[in-house]
Amino acid sequence: MVNGESNLASVYLERGYALIKNVVPPEVAGVFLSITQRAMGDSRDAQARFVASMKPLSKPAYDIYSADYPAALTFLWALTPFVESVIGKSLLPTYSFFRVYQKGGVCMVHSDRPSCEHSMSLTLGASDDLKWPFTIGQRRLSEQEIRAKEILPDFGGDGFSALEMEPGDAVLYQGVHYRHGRLAPNPNRWSAHMFLHWVDRDGPFKEFAFDKKALPRGAEFKF
Repeated sequence: MVNGESNLASVYLERGYALIKNVVPPEVAGVFLSITQRAMGDSRDAQARFVASMKPLSKPAYDIYSADYPAALTFLWALTPFVESVIGKSLLPTYSFFRVYQKGGVCMVHSDRPSCEHSMSLTLGASDDLKWPFTIGQRRLSEQEIRAKEILPDFGGDGFSALEMEPGDAVLYQGVHYRHGRLAPNPNRWSAHMFLHWVDRDGPFKEFAFDKKALPRGAEFKF
């Protein structure tokens, strides 16, 4: 359900985003989060191996990309048919990643690269169970703005929506064409999310399928 709307595809295509409750059961989100944390390690030193400092984040975060973590890749592939059914398009996956934000961090307003034509931000959990809104602009970007790839402190004079999610909820959004971020400081000691990305199978960014990475050779089994 999307804010009482029944036609997800039209909402998503016209507005640029759709808030979807219970994309995965909260129990599944919690178990995936627990398994991933254990894979990272229990100590601060072990987890620090995954620290990343990058724009548009105001503070370092923990990042694990699907190329290095098959569980995140499987999550992406498994959700592909669901996302196709929501937006009514044939898609191919590009990449996904797991991220843990720290307390007080913000994600400045930005738009994404071509591999993120259709994106999903899935909330997995937070240390203090405090909602941290995902914000997205209400204006579709021009081609010039898409090429400029600006990182901004806010939406300027443009309107935006602030979307609150619980574990298992997600926002599906057009990452290339709409600016987005998290403007309020993270109120939790930490919060964990999955980001998943796709392109239209026959669309303008189709060359970015599988994030333009070389695919393995075809399988062959011998008895």
